[in-house]
Amino acid sequence: MFSVALGAGAQLRPLEPWQAAEFLAHMDRARATVDPWIPWAGISTDLDSARATLRRYADLQARDAGRLFGIWLDGTLVGGTMFVAFDADAGSCEIGCWLEPAGQGRGLVTRSVRRLIDWAFDTRGMHRVEWHCRPDNIASSDVARRLGMRRDGVLREAYLFRGIRHDLEIWSLLASDGASDEASRSASGSASEEASEEASEGAPSTASAGG
Repeated sequence: MFSVALGAGAQLRPLEPWQAAEFLAHMDRARATVDPWIPWAGISTDLDSARATLRRYADLQARDAGRLFGIWLDGTLVGGTMFVAFDADAGSCEIGCWLEPAGQGRGLVTRSVRRLIDWAFDTRGMHRVEWHCRPDNIASSDVARRLGMRRDGVLREAYLFRGIRHDLEIWSLLASDGASDEASRSASGSASEEASEEASEGAPSTASAGG
């Protein structure tokens, strides 16, 4: 089975419909934390709806239009990351994430998303990776900065959540940015970077309810 070690007892693995019960238990722990940012946390409230959420991403993967991965810490599902959208023909994709409190402060999201970015650029030949978050989701924008992304701008009132419209920040990383960003990360030193992650990583990026 595909698995990527993230260090300190954490793993990144595909999250699939057969894991619906485990996913639901995780959502029950995480819902209050992630629901304001990822709407499908609020619609995965029983086994059938949790399985439906995972099936939507399985269908996206079958069409090469998205993918979903879980983050396990010491054998417990604590979060995940996904290609919210993936368009190989256009060379563009969007990455999102979420994390329950038990997984926060460990740099898990940053390390997981870097794996997805590397795969998108190096294996699939993508040109552009996007990251969307609300301006008040500071932890999410901090992750984007650590990943070397640039803030392209703000879409005013583009994100509707429970009848309220919110602004949406768009961050991006281009394949041509990669070499300089990697050099910058190496120059700054992994120890200081991990310290930054420990301090601020936590809140998820925005993902659409429909996958």
